[in-house]
Amino acid sequence: MWTPTEEEKYGVVICSFRGSVPQGLVLEIGETVQILEKCEGWYRGVSTKKPNVKGIFPANYIHLKKAIVSNRGQYETVVPLEDSIVTEVTATLQEWASLWKQLYVKHKVDLFYKLRHVMNELIDLRRQLLSGHLTQDQVREVKRHITVRLDWGNEHLGLDLVPRKDFEVVDADQISVSDLYKMHLSSRQSVQQSTSQVDTMRPRHGETCRIPVPHHFFLSLKSFTYNTIGEDTDVFFSLYDMREGKQISERFLVRLNKNGGPRNPEKIERMCALFTDLSSKDMKRDLYVVAHVIRIGRMLLNDSKKGPAHLHYRRPYGCAVLSILDVLQSLTELKEEKDFVLKVYTCNNESEWSQIHENIIRKSSAKYSAPSASHGLIISLQLLRGDMEQIRRENPMVFNRGLAITRKLGFPDVIMPGDIRNDLYLTLEKGDFERGGKSVQKNIEVTMYVLYADGEILKDCISLGSGEPNRSSYHSFVLYHSNSPRWGEIIKLPIPIDRFRGSHLRFEFRHCSTKDKGEKKLFGFAFSPLMRDDGTTLSDDIHELYVYKCDENSTFNNHALYLGLPCCKEDYNGCPNIPSSLIFQRSTKESFFISTQLSSTKLTQNVDLLALLKWKAFPDRIMDILGRLRHVSGEEIVKFLQDILDTLFVILDDNTEKYGLLVFQSLVFIINLLRDIKYFHFRPVMDTYIQKHFAGALAYKELIRCLKWYMDCSAELIRQDHIQEAMRALEYLFKFIVQSRILYSRATCGMEEEQFRSSIQELFQSIRFVLSLDSRNSETLLFTQAALLNSFPTIFDELLQMFTVQEVAEFVRGTLGSMPSTVHIGQSMDVVKLQSIARTVDSRLFSFSESRRILLPVVLHHIHLHLRQQKELLICSGILGSIFSIVKTSSLEADVMEEVEMMVESLLDVLLQTLLTIMSKSHAQEAGEYVSCLLSLLRQMCDTHYQHLLDNFQSKDELKEFLLKIFCVFRNLMKMSVFPRDWMVMRLLTSNIIVTTVQYLSSALHKNFTETDFDFKVWNSYFSLAVLFINQPSLQLEIITSTKRKKILDKYGDMRVMMAYELFSMWQNLGEHKIHFIPGMIGPFLGVTLVPQPEVRNIMIPIFHDMMDWEQRKNGNFKQVEAELIDKLDSMVSEGKGDESYRELFGLLLLEKVEQETWRETGISFVTSVTRLMERLLDYRDCMKGEETENKKIGCTVNLMNFYKSEINKEEMYIRYIHKLCDMHLQAENYTEAAFTLLLYCELLQWEERPLREFLHYPSQTEWQRKEGLCRKIIHYFNKGKSWEFGIPLCRELACQYESLYDYQSLSWIRKMEASYYDNIMEQQRLEPEFFRVGFYGRKFPFFLRNKEYVCRGHDYERLEAFQQRMLSEFPQAVAMQHPNHPDDTILQCDAQYLQIYAVTPIPDYVDVLQMDRVPDRVKSFYRVNNVRKFRYDRPFHKGPKDKENEFKSLWIERTTLTLTHSLPGISRWFEVERRELVEVSPLENAIQVVENKNQELRALISQYQHKQVHGNVNLLSMCLNGVIDAAVNGGIARYQEAFFDKDYITKHPGDAEKITQLKELMQEQVHVLGVGLAVHEKFVHPEMRPLHKKLIDQFQMMRASLYHEFPGLDKLSPACSGTSTPRGNVLASHSPMSPENIKMTHRHSEAGNVVMLGDSSMGEAPEDLYHHMQLAYPNPRYQGSVTNVSVLSSSQASPSSSSLSSTHSAPSQMITSAPSSARGSPSLPDKYRHAREMMLLLPTHRDRPSSAMYPAAILENGQLPNFQRALFQQVVGACKPCSDPNLSVAEKAVPAAPSSWSLDSGAREAQPFLSAHTGCILAPPVPPRSLLHGHYSLHFDAFHHPLGDTPPALPARTLRKSPLHPIPASPTSPQSGLDGSNSTLSGSASSGVSSLSESNFGHSSEAPPRTDTMDSVPSQAWNADEDLEPPYLPVHYSLSESAVLDSIKAQPCRSHSAPGCVIPQDPMDPPALPPKPYHPRLPALEHDEGMLLREEAERPRGLHRKASLPPGSTKEEQARMAWEHSRGEQ
Repeated sequence: MWTPTEEEKYGVVICSFRGSVPQGLVLEIGETVQILEKCEGWYRGVSTKKPNVKGIFPANYIHLKKAIVSNRGQYETVVPLEDSIVTEVTATLQEWASLWKQLYVKHKVDLFYKLRHVMNELIDLRRQLLSGHLTQDQVREVKRHITVRLDWGNEHLGLDLVPRKDFEVVDADQISVSDLYKMHLSSRQSVQQSTSQVDTMRPRHGETCRIPVPHHFFLSLKSFTYNTIGEDTDVFFSLYDMREGKQISERFLVRLNKNGGPRNPEKIERMCALFTDLSSKDMKRDLYVVAHVIRIGRMLLNDSKKGPAHLHYRRPYGCAVLSILDVLQSLTELKEEKDFVLKVYTCNNESEWSQIHENIIRKSSAKYSAPSASHGLIISLQLLRGDMEQIRRENPMVFNRGLAITRKLGFPDVIMPGDIRNDLYLTLEKGDFERGGKSVQKNIEVTMYVLYADGEILKDCISLGSGEPNRSSYHSFVLYHSNSPRWGEIIKLPIPIDRFRGSHLRFEFRHCSTKDKGEKKLFGFAFSPLMRDDGTTLSDDIHELYVYKCDENSTFNNHALYLGLPCCKEDYNGCPNIPSSLIFQRSTKESFFISTQLSSTKLTQNVDLLALLKWKAFPDRIMDILGRLRHVSGEEIVKFLQDILDTLFVILDDNTEKYGLLVFQSLVFIINLLRDIKYFHFRPVMDTYIQKHFAGALAYKELIRCLKWYMDCSAELIRQDHIQEAMRALEYLFKFIVQSRILYSRATCGMEEEQFRSSIQELFQSIRFVLSLDSRNSETLLFTQAALLNSFPTIFDELLQMFTVQEVAEFVRGTLGSMPSTVHIGQSMDVVKLQSIARTVDSRLFSFSESRRILLPVVLHHIHLHLRQQKELLICSGILGSIFSIVKTSSLEADVMEEVEMMVESLLDVLLQTLLTIMSKSHAQEAGEYVSCLLSLLRQMCDTHYQHLLDNFQSKDELKEFLLKIFCVFRNLMKMSVFPRDWMVMRLLTSNIIVTTVQYLSSALHKNFTETDFDFKVWNSYFSLAVLFINQPSLQLEIITSTKRKKILDKYGDMRVMMAYELFSMWQNLGEHKIHFIPGMIGPFLGVTLVPQPEVRNIMIPIFHDMMDWEQRKNGNFKQVEAELIDKLDSMVSEGKGDESYRELFGLLLLEKVEQETWRETGISFVTSVTRLMERLLDYRDCMKGEETENKKIGCTVNLMNFYKSEINKEEMYIRYIHKLCDMHLQAENYTEAAFTLLLYCELLQWEERPLREFLHYPSQTEWQRKEGLCRKIIHYFNKGKSWEFGIPLCRELACQYESLYDYQSLSWIRKMEASYYDNIMEQQRLEPEFFRVGFYGRKFPFFLRNKEYVCRGHDYERLEAFQQRMLSEFPQAVAMQHPNHPDDTILQCDAQYLQIYAVTPIPDYVDVLQMDRVPDRVKSFYRVNNVRKFRYDRPFHKGPKDKENEFKSLWIERTTLTLTHSLPGISRWFEVERRELVEVSPLENAIQVVENKNQELRALISQYQHKQVHGNVNLLSMCLNGVIDAAVNGGIARYQEAFFDKDYITKHPGDAEKITQLKELMQEQVHVLGVGLAVHEKFVHPEMRPLHKKLIDQFQMMRASLYHEFPGLDKLSPACSGTSTPRGNVLASHSPMSPENIKMTHRHSEAGNVVMLGDSSMGEAPEDLYHHMQLAYPNPRYQGSVTNVSVLSSSQASPSSSSLSSTHSAPSQMITSAPSSARGSPSLPDKYRHAREMMLLLPTHRDRPSSAMYPAAILENGQLPNFQRALFQQVVGACKPCSDPNLSVAEKAVPAAPSSWSLDSGAREAQPFLSAHTGCILAPPVPPRSLLHGHYSLHFDAFHHPLGDTPPALPARTLRKSPLHPIPASPTSPQSGLDGSNSTLSGSASSGVSSLSESNFGHSSEAPPRTDTMDSVPSQAWNADEDLEPPYLPVHYSLSESAVLDSIKAQPCRSHSAPGCVIPQDPMDPPALPPKPYHPRLPALEHDEGMLLREEAERPRGLHRKASLPPGSTKEEQARMAWEHSRGEQ
C-alpha cells in the first residue's frame, strides 16, 4: 500500500531507470527527484526536471538527501538541506553540460578544453565540500575557488553574472538596489582578475590601506653528493644581498656525517628551513642563496701527519651559490617545490675564504676551483606568501617536517605587537696577531663564551644557525697558517632579557699545533660587555676589542680581574689610568674585530628613550627629554609603547601646568606614528593599553584644554603643522579623554559630570568655529579644516560611551551644519567635506533611527546642493548608496516611512535631473550608481509616498515636468543598457521597480491629462516607455532555459503581460484623443504585438481595430493605419519578429472585430492583405537568415516584391526590394539579372526635372539625374553579364537624351559604348546556358514555391546532374521524385518536400532572326537562348500494340510545352510556369525530324570543310561519313523503310502519304549529301587513308543500291537534284548491328554526350530504350523539330547520391526530354576517366558535336584503332594544293554557277586549313535553300563507280565558282519557282548537291553582294588549341589538339528554311518571302495552330559550341583579319 513519506523527501538518481513498468517514471542518472509516497521498495514522485509528470521508480536507484519540507501536503515544496554553493555548483554544471558540447560543434576547441578542465575542478571541489572533513578556513578557501571558477565559466559561456556576498548568492529582495549594484560590480572585477573577492560590499570609509604581504622561502636540502671529503660537514645556508654586500638572514645549519646523511638520524627528510619576512622590496634585491661547507676533521684533508686523529678542527671546505632572481619567475608560476643543483667550489687561498661567495658570484674564477664534477648540493625551493598564520594553515605538511624558522636580520617591514625578540647577532670579523717567534704563522681558533655578571657561563645562549640546538660555547673555524684571519661568521646570541644586563662576551685565542700532540695553546683573550654604563646596549657597529696576553696557566675564575680593564678604545678613553701591575697585559700590536646587530623588542640602544623612561633621574632635563622624543626612531617607540605612555601620563600628573602642552605634543606624535603602515598593527596595542593599562584619571581635563587651545589658535597662527597633527590624532585623543573621564567618574562616583559635559560642548563649539572659518585665502587653514573633517567621524563611538544617541547626533548635526555650503569653498574641500559626511553615514551612529532623524536632513541638504551643481557625483552616489542600504536593513522600523518621505522630497527630483544629465554624457559608471540609487528610492516608496509626492505638486505643469523626466529616465535606462547584458538579476529587479512605479503614475496621468487638459507629449512619452519596456531583451523569457524561466515567473510573473494590461487600459482611457496617436503609435504597438507572448498579443492586437475605427470615423477611411502597418510590418518581420502563429492570430482577432463594423468589406480586405503580406514576409525572413542559398533568397525576394507592386501597390517598399534583389544578384554575380532588376526602378522614373528626396543610398537629386545614373549602372551590369543586346536600347535612349541637351561629350561616350557592345557581340565568346524544369511539391516548401513548377536558367557549364545536386543541397529535406508524372493530391498536401527535375529545351521567340541567312551565328546563338518564354520536353511512349519486329512503327513522342510568366533572362534566374500544353508526335513525323536533323548536321560539316579548305586533315569528316554510311549499309535506314514504306502501313495510313514522300525525299537527300561529302573527302584525304576512302565508296554504293531498290527513280537523279527537292539537309544514319565492343563504346560515347549508332541487336523492349538509341544516333542541335536529346527518369535504379533524374545508364528510361544529352546525368566514371569527364564539360555539348559517325564502332579492333585509322588521327596538317583544276574541258566549264556556300570549291580564295583556324570563330553563315534549274544535274554518282586510285577523280563542277555569270534575282511573287525547277532566276552549284538561296533575293540586285558572313569575313576569336583533353570514349591521343578537332565542327551555322507552304505571300513592301519548299509538310494529328507552331520551331538552327575564348590578338587572328580585308578589297 502506498503511504506518504515523512523523511524520504528528496534524492538523487544514482542509476538510470527506463520506466519499463506501468506508471514508471523515466529517470537519468544525476537527476533529482521529489518523493511523495513509498511502497515495498518503490517510490512514487516527480523529477524536478518535469514536475508535472508523476510516476514510480525503485527505491534502491535513489540516494536520499536531507531536505527542508514546507507546506506539507499536496502542494509541498522541498529544498535540499545542503550548502547553497553545492546546490549552485550542481545546477551550474548541468547547465554548462549542453553548452560545453556545443563549443566543440562550433569549433571553439580552446574554450572547450579549458571549460572541461574547470568543470573537473568544480566536481572535485564540490566533492571536498560534501566530504565534511574540512576546517572552516579550508571551507572558505574551497568556496573562494568554486566561486571564481563559476563566475569565469558563466562569463565565457555568456551566462548571467551571479552577485555574491561571502561566496553565497545574495537574495535581491534582502538588500538595497545600491548594494546589489556594487555586488555585481565586485563580481565582475573578480571574474576579470580571477582573484578572490573577500567581501563584495563596498569598503567602508576609513578602512585601512592594504597590509604588505610578506614573502617566505622554503628551502630543503635533499642531498650533498661528494666522494673525497670523508669527514663530517656543517652546511650553512643564508640569504646574501650582493648589491649591499651583506647577509640579510640568519644562517640555517645542516650537520652531515661523512656519508652525506644527517648526523642526527631524526633529521632524515627534515633538513628544511623557512626564510621568513622578506618584503616585496627584498624580492627585488639581488639576492642569492649562499651555502658554506665547513668540514670537521684533520687540519689538512689529505695529510694524515698533520695533527693527531683524535683532534677535530672546523675547517673551511667549499661554497655554493644560487641566484634567486634567476629562479624567481619559475618559482612564482610553479607554486610548489622545485629542485636545484648547487655546485660546490673550493677556495684557492684560505685567506680569502670570507669572500669566496662574492668571488663565485662575480665569477672571479682564479680565486676558486671546482674539485670534482660530482660535488653538489641538491636543494628544493618554494616561494610562499602571506603571514605566518596563513602559511601554517595552508601548508600544514611543511611545518610537520621539523621546519627551522630562519629569521631576517633585523625587523620585518611590519612589526607585529606580539612579536617578542631579543637577539644579538655577532659577526666574527677579523683579527691581527703576532707570530710569537714561530717560523710559520699560527693556526688560530677563537672560542667564545657568554658570561653573566657573577662569572657564570650562560647555558645555551649561542646559536650557530637555525635547525640545530643552542650551545654554551662557540669554536670558530681554523684558517691554516694565518696570523690575520678573516672569518666573517655570524653567530646569534639569544640571551634572556633578565640576564642581559651585566653579561659580557669572552673570546679566547688558541694556536692549534699540527705536531704529534696537537695541543691547542691559549695565547690571548678579549672581552666585551653587552651593555654600556648608561644602560644602552652595544651599538650596531664594528667594534675593535683589545687583545690581552695570557697562557694555559691563566685562570678566568675571577672575572673581575679583567672586567676592570678597558675592552676597547672607548673604554680606554674613559679610564686612562690603568695600573700596569695587573695580571693581564694588553698586546698593543694585536687586535680583534667584531660587529654586532641588535634585534630586540625589549632593549634599546637609544639614549634619549632611556632618559625618558628614567626621567626621575634627571628632573631638571624633563623639558629637553620630552622635546627630543620626536627624534627617536619609530621602531624604538613601538617597542616600548606602553612604558613611554605610562611615563608621559605620570609626567602629566606630576606637573600639569608645566609639562601639559609638551606631554600633549608627545602624545600626538606617538598617535600619528601609529598611522604609519609599518606600525599600523600596533593600534590594537594602543587600544588594549587604553582599555586595560591606562590610569590617567585626571588627564582628560588637560587634553580637552590643550585641544581647545589648539583649535582656538587656528584662526591666528600662520604655521599650523602642530595643529593639523593634533587634528589627525583626534580619534585617540578622544579615546584617552573618554577613558580618563570614565576612570575619574568611577573613582569619584560621577563627580564633575556637568563640567565635563560643558567642556565637551565648548570643544565642539571650537570645532564648529574652525570649520566655519573662510579658508579660501589660507591654504594652511584649509589643510587644518581638512584634517579635522577627516578625523571627525572617528570620535562618534567614543562620545556614545558618555552621551546619548540624540546628544551625539546633535553634536554632529551642529558640526556638519557649520560647514559652509558648496558655493563658498573650493573643490578639494568639497571632496573632504563629502568624505566626512560619507564616513558619518557609514558610522555606527547613523544606524540608530533616533540619530538618522536628526542627521538625515543635513546630510540630504549637502547632497542636494552638490547634485544641483553636478559636483562630486561619485562620492554623493556612494553616500546615497550607504543611506539606502541602512534604510533597507531597517525597513521594518516605523521611522523608515518618515525617512523615505524626507528623501523623496529632497532627492527624487534632483536625482532624475542628475540622471538625465549623466545619460546625455554617457558616463556609464556614474549612471549605474545613480540608477541604483533612484531604483532604491522608488523601491522603498509605498502608496502613501506616491500619494504625498503627487499631492505636493503645485501645478499641472510641475506634474507634467516630473512625469516627462521620470518616463525619459526609464526609457533611457532601457535604451542605453546601463547594466550589462549578463546582469540578469539587476535587470529583472529594475523592470519590476519600473512596472510598479508606472502603475502608480498612470492613474495620475489619466486623472490630470485626459479630458480638457490632454497633453500629447506626456501620453506619447508614456506609450513609448511601455512599448520599450515590453520589448526589453531581458524580459523575453522564451529564449532562456526552462529552469530559469520558471524561477523568474515564480518571483516576478511575466512583467510584459502586466505592462500590456496597463498599456491597453490607458489606451482605452484616451477616448477621442486616440486619433492623435494614429499613425504614430502603430509601429510601436505592432512591435509589442510581435512579442512571442500569446497573452500580450491577445491584449494588444485589438488596438489596431480601434485605430482603424477611429480613423474611419474621422477620415472615412483608414489609409494611414494601412500604410503605416504595412511599412512597419515589413521592417519588423525582417528584424526577426513575428511567426506563423502571430499571422493566424492577427487575422483571426481583427476579422472577428471587423465583422461587426459598417466598413467590414474594406476592413476584411485590408486584414486579408496584411496576413498575406505577413505570409510572404515570414518566408522572406526564413530565407534570409541562416545558411539559405542565393536561389531561395532571390526567389523569395521576387515573390515579395511582386506582392508589393501588384497587390498592395506600395511603391516605396517595391523599390526597396528591387534594390535588395539587385544586391543579391550582384553578390551571386548574376549581372544580367541585376540589370533587369534595376531596370524596374528605372522604368518608374521619367526624364523630368522633378526634385527627388534622399532615398536609400541615393542623394537628393532631380528625377532626370537619378534615371541617368540608373541607366548607366544598368548598362554597366549588362556589360558585365555579356548581355550587350539588352544594353544597346538603353545606350540609344541615353544618346537621345544627351542629343536633346546638346551634351556632346556624354553623347560621344555613350555612342562609343554602344559601338563597343556591337564589337563585343561579334568578337567575344558566350556560353549557351541549359534550362531545367523544377517542380516543388509538398506543404513544407516556402509559400512562394509551394506546389509550383519553375524553369531555371542554369549557370555556366552547369549540366543536369550538377543542377540536381545543387537543388538537393539547397533543400536537404527534399525527396527527389523518380517519375515525370504530375504528382497527385497526396503529395501536394503532405507535410514534406518533393522535387521533380528534368532538362527542357528553349523555344526562341525571335524566329525571324534565326531564319535570316546573313545573320552571324554569334547573333543567332544569343537569340536562341534569350528572351525565351516557352520551353519543351519530349517523352517517348508506345501507342497501341507494340510491333516486336520493328518498334519504330508504334513509337510516339509526347511533347510538353511550358509557358513562363516572364521571359528568361529576367529579374530572376527562374520563373514560374504559367501554362503547359501537351501534344503527341506520330512515329512518322518523328522519323522525318530525326533524318532531317542528321542531314542538316552533315551539310554543315561539309560546308565547313569547303569554305575553310582544310589542308588535308579530314579526320572528322572521315569519321562522320564512315558512321553514317556504315550504319546505313548495315540496315539502319532499313528500319524506317520497313516501318513506313511498307504497303500495309501506307494502306492503313492514307493520310500520311505526303509525309512518307517527304521521308523518302529526305533519304534521297541524305544520299546526295553523302555523295558531295565523299567528293570533298576525296579531295582532302591523306594518301595513307585511301583504304578508308575506298571502303566508304564501296559502302556508299551498297547504300545507294538499297535505295535504288526502294526508289527506282533514284539512279536517274544526278547528285544535284537534291537542290530542288530537299529544303532540309539532314542525313539519316542507318542502324548497324552492334558487337559487345560496340556496346561498350556506346556507353563511353553517351557518358560524354556523344552518339553511337544502334544496330538490330540493340533493339529493346521498351519504347524509351529504342527512342534513346535513336537519339544517340541523331544528336539534336537546338532545333525545334528535334527529339534527339534524351534524359531519363529512373524509378528502379537511382543512385542514392544522384538527383531525381538519374543517368541514362542507371535505369530504364521513363522520360525523355529534348534537352541536350550532355545535360543528362551519367553514372560515376572509373577513376582514370574522372579527370577526362570533368575536362569534357569544357567540350561542346552533345548537340554541337558531330554524330557518332565520327567514332564508328567498327574502327575498333580488339579495343585498338586499325593502323589506317591511327594514321588518320595522327595526320599532320599539310599544305593545300590549289582547288581549281585547269585541265577540265570547256564543256565542263560552261555550266552556269552562282556563288554558293555549298560549292565544292572556294574559287579563287585560298583554302585555309581546317584545324589551323581558331575554332572559336563563326565558321559559316546560315544559308537559306534555293531551287536549281533543270539541266544542272551534271554530276552523277556514276563518278564513283571507277576503282579508287591514289588520287580522287576529277569533278566536273570543280570550276563552277569561276563562272562570270551571276544569278538573276527571283521574283518575290513566284511561289512555284522552286517546285518545278523552271525558274531561270535560281541557279545552283551543279557539284554541290545542296541548294542555296541567292543573296540577290534579299538585295533586289542583279549582282551578288559580297559575302561578309563567312569565316573569312568575321574577325576570329583566338582559341587555345593546346589543351590536352582526354575524353573517356576515345583513349587514343590525336597528334594535334583534340579540342581543336572537336570544336572545329561544332559552331557551323544551320541552314535557315523556307517558310512552309501554307504561309501567305508577303506584301510587296515587306522583305521578300522565302521561296516555298518542294513539299508541304502537314501534321494531321495536330490542330492548325499547333502545326504552325511546330513548323515555326522547325526552323531553329544549331547553337554555338560551349568553349571559353582566349582574348584576341594571336597571329592567326591577325591573318584572318588580313584575309577578310583582302576579300573586302577584291569584292
